[in-house]
Amino acid sequence: MDGLPRELQLLRLPDVLKIIPVKKSAWWQGVRQGYFPKGHKIGPKLRVWTLGEIEDLLEKISSDRLK
Repeated sequence: MDGLPRELQLLRLPDVLKIIPVKKSAWWQGVRQGYFPKGHKIGPKLRVWTLGEIEDLLEKISSDRLK
């Protein structure tokens, strides 16, 4: 997947939580509050996020810490 653009690299929640180390319940609370991206529902029980969305979130978290 390394050769794909970041907008096409899809991550499932366990992969996202390896990058953003929060508990699953905290992640979903952040999604409900609009702090974390909602991702994309691609099946009845499957939601994915693009690598780009997660990298953008990391930048946002970093800039929030600097304020």
